[in-house]
Amino acid sequence: MQRIDPMVSNLPTGGSRLHTRVFRLLLLVTLAGCQAPLGPLAPLPDNAVAFTPPPEYQAWWTMTEACSGRQGDPAPIAWFVVPNVRAFMTSRGQKAAGWSRGTDGSRIVIAGEYQDSQMVVRHEMLHALLDRGDHPAEYFVDRCHLTWSSWRE
Repeated sequence: MQRIDPMVSNLPTGGSRLHTRVFRLLLLVTLAGCQAPLGPLAPLPDNAVAFTPPPEYQAWWTMTEACSGRQGDPAPIAWFVVPNVRAFMTSRGQKAAGWSRGTDGSRIVIAGEYQDSQMVVRHEMLHALLDRGDHPAEYFVDRCHLTWSSWRE
């Protein structure tokens, strides 16, 4: 008895060339849709100012690389602080910090009261290393403990 793989049973089998081309085009469009195109970075929060990361940020970056098993270069990240605040407003509500990437680069913005918080800063570094904005528990909770509830100083 011949076993048919359901993933390939609907593939074109040498029918018309037009059918094959349409299938390939649809497959290409579907695969391209898996990665959303980047746009420009969102506007900075009010009163945000650029700053040069202090030396301890390099040690924190190295620690975050170690726990995540990911390597990256922090040099291209633009750093901003919103002085004298605990949180700042974004399109997704109030945040203590945030990482973002766009066609014009990547950046981390930190509320002034958390600028020296290893957990908050490393949390955003982990986003940069993973190159994603969500919070996979494997990295943020299990490996690196970089959430409010999992942090172990």
